[in-house]
Amino acid sequence: MPHMTAFARNQWYVAAYAEEVGRELLGRTILGEPLVFYRTEEEGTPVALHDRCVHRRYPLSKSGLDGDRIVCGYHGFTYDTTGACVYVPGQKRIPRTARVASYPVVEQDSLIWVWIGDPALADPQTIPRAKHLAAPGWLTVRGMEPIDADYGLLVDNLLDLSHETYLHGGYIGTPEVAETPITTEVDEGAGVVRVSRHMDDAECPPFYAKSTGIEGRITRWQDIEYFAPCLYLLHSRIAPVGVLPEADGSDPNGFHTEITYAITPSTDGKVYDFWMVSRDWATDDDEVTGFLKGNNHTVVMQDVVALNLLQETLGSERTGYQELSINIDTGGLAARRILARLVEQGEKPVEKVQ
Repeated sequence: MPHMTAFARNQWYVAAYAEEVGRELLGRTILGEPLVFYRTEEEGTPVALHDRCVHRRYPLSKSGLDGDRIVCGYHGFTYDTTGACVYVPGQKRIPRTARVASYPVVEQDSLIWVWIGDPALADPQTIPRAKHLAAPGWLTVRGMEPIDADYGLLVDNLLDLSHETYLHGGYIGTPEVAETPITTEVDEGAGVVRVSRHMDDAECPPFYAKSTGIEGRITRWQDIEYFAPCLYLLHSRIAPVGVLPEADGSDPNGFHTEITYAITPSTDGKVYDFWMVSRDWATDDDEVTGFLKGNNHTVVMQDVVALNLLQETLGSERTGYQELSINIDTGGLAARRILARLVEQGEKPVEKVQ
C-alpha cells in the first residue's frame, strides 16, 4: 500500500456545494465517516447526520424524509435533526442508545462545511473564506470529481503548478510556467502556504486566449494561498504584455480569475476534488461560461487520470523507496509538514482567517 496522509479530524471540510443540499438526501463519506445531508423544511438549515441506521446499518441517505425527520427505508426507525431516534416500530419504548451522531455544519461562501472531530472545538470563525464564490459581480462555474488517490497527492499537485506545462499543455500550460522560479511563504501558525509565480512575458494558453480574446503574449501572475487542510485559492491575473493589472484586478486591460479547490478526504486513498472557476469579467457571456466550464473540467480530468495512476504506482513500489524533491516542491513539502502537525498536535483548529 502507498503511504497515506493521516486525517486531521478537528478541522472544517467542504462536504458539498450549497445547491447540492436540499430536500433530497445526499450521502458523502468524509474522513471515513458516512454522512447524510439535507435541509430543514421551514428554515432551509443544512443538517449533517451519521448515514447508518442504528438498527441494521441501513444507509439513511437511501431513505426518506418526513418533515425534518429521516425515516429509515428498511424498518422505519425515525431520527430528528439532532440524530435522536424518535420512533421505533412495534414498541413505545425507545432504547437509550438509539441515536446517530450529528455533526456541526455551516453554510458559507456557497459551500457546505462540516466538522468531523470533537464538536466542542467546532468554531465557525476558523473556516477559511472564499468570498468571491458568493460575491455580487462574480460568476462561478463548478464541479466535483472523486479521485481514487490519497488527498496528499492532490495537495502536492495543486501546490506545484509547473506540471501545467506538461500535463495540461494545450489548455492552461505553456513553457513559461515550468521555467519560471517560484517564491514560497509559509505561515506555520495559521497553517497557510503561499506560492507565487509571476511571468512577465508568457505565451497566452488557450484557456485564457479563447475566453478573454487576448492575442499575443501576456503577463501572467499565479498567486496561490493554501489553507490547510482543505481550501486552495489560486489568484490568477493576466494582461497583455506591458499592462499590469491593479492589485485588486480592477484594471480594465487585465483579467482577474479566481480558481478555487476544496480538497476533502473521503476515505484512505480517495478524495473529493471540488473545483471552481470564478470571474468578474464577461459575466453575461454564456459562451465564455460554457467554454471555461468545459475546458477546466478537461484539465481536472487530466489531473484525475494522473493521480489515479500515481496512487496505483505508489501501491506497487518497494518499501523504502526515496522521492527526489527540488525547488518547485517547496510549497508542497511545507503543506505536508503542516498537515502532519495538524494530525499530531491533537489537531487544534487553525487560527481565524480574515
